[in-house]
Amino acid sequence: MKRFERLEQIRGMDPCKDASEIYRLASAYEFPWDFARSLELALYRTYAVPSIGRLLAQTAEFTDRTQKRYDDTALLLDAVVEHGFDSEQGRTAIRRINQMHRSYDISNDDMRYVLCTFVVMPKRWIDAYGWRRLSRHETVAGAVHYRTLGLRMGIKDIPGTYEEFEHCLDTYEAAHFAWDEDARRVSDATLALMASWYPRPLRPLLRTATLALLDEPLLRAFRYTPPSAATRAFVRRAARLRGRAVRLMPPRRAPHHARQNWEIKGYPNGYRLDELGTRPVRGCPVPPGERPVAD
Repeated sequence: MKRFERLEQIRGMDPCKDASEIYRLASAYEFPWDFARSLELALYRTYAVPSIGRLLAQTAEFTDRTQKRYDDTALLLDAVVEHGFDSEQGRTAIRRINQMHRSYDISNDDMRYVLCTFVVMPKRWIDAYGWRRLSRHETVAGAVHYRTLGLRMGIKDIPGTYEEFEHCLDTYEAAHFAWDEDARRVSDATLALMASWYPRPLRPLLRTATLALLDEPLLRAFRYTPPSAATRAFVRRAARLRGRAVRLMPPRRAPHHARQNWEIKGYPNGYRLDELGTRPVRGCPVPPGERPVAD
């Protein structure tokens, strides 16, 4: 297979009818590393909305059990990508996601915003740092795939096109990004988790490199001191050079899914999809904003 042969395959497919298959080809074959990094940053930036960051801090899911929460989120979302919406695994993953979300007091606007990050941030990341830009077919397919997921999650007023997803994300962030002490704790815990995947001497450098990839509104919301212009330029150039190096490599012949990521560390002996995620216990004290619900 030649380097651009899979892209030609994608361009021969229907981006609406074949949306999830196109998304799977893009995320598991063409850009697995880039999708993993961009979805990490997509979820991370949602903490800058105080209602989201504060809830995650109150539940302690992203402060006390950061690795587990990271693993569960990645595994549940990617089970739908790997197996399809109507597979047993896909239905189980969506049911588990819905059970978790119904256990907490989350507004439709916040749910829709998080969905927007899944659509918009991979394109922005790949266009900046990938070995090629995301094609129009892949862009449309990503929006259709996540619109389908959003509908199955019961989210209302979901954008219909990529451009509408992008507009929704940008306007929501402009209106809602703000400082919150609890959200900052979640952010610090997440940065510490990402750094913990590497040898201890490299961890401060990894934290600085991550901050160098963040945009100004996000840095302001968390009140982080921005890295120097030279550091930001160096890190972003290094990310672009990685993309150019990947372009020279042979195309991937086997899919790579989230369960294969070395960053997934919480289940060395395997896992069951229906056992992933949070489970507030009826009759026990729960943090403010939570409300127990039967599975």
